[in-house]
Amino acid sequence: MPQSDGYELVQKMKSYPEGQIPAIALTAYASTTHQKRSLQAGFARHLTKPVEPVDLVAAIINLVKGKIK
Repeated sequence: MPQSDGYELVQKMKSYPEGQIPAIALTAYASTTHQKRSLQAGFARHLTKPVEPVDLVAAIINLVKGKIK
């Protein structure tokens, strides 16, 4: 995204009533600071690459089932 980043995107999505779509941050940035920033921006979960496929699928399932808000 040349003019914005994922943080800005999720914040914009959260500002619209129809945009209340849960999102998972999938990133190479693993620090606690980045994790906190992701969650504060509105991501429901923060996963660090490389991520095991089974862990990603489990996170998506939990998100869809509403176990992560």
